[in-house]
Amino acid sequence: MQDTEKRVKEVIARVLKVDPGRMKPGARFVEDLGADSMQSVELVASFEEEFDIEMEEEAALGVKTVGKAVEFIDKIRGKG
Repeated sequence: MQDTEKRVKEVIARVLKVDPGRMKPGARFVEDLGADSMQSVELVASFEEEFDIEMEEEAALGVKTVGKAVEFIDKIRGKG
């Protein structure tokens, strides 16, 4: 879980160009971190690449916070 969270934050920092220190589990991608719709799609693709997973796009785009992204990815990876 810690490893997943660290890697999720690194991907978010790279895609959204935000400081990982701003990324609390409840931080929302759009409202708090400033993601637009293109960046949201880019985040999904980046998570898939980082973790070597396939995410159902509609479900993945329904994930709205940093903490939920970590949970969602761990679930796909069979760790949650």
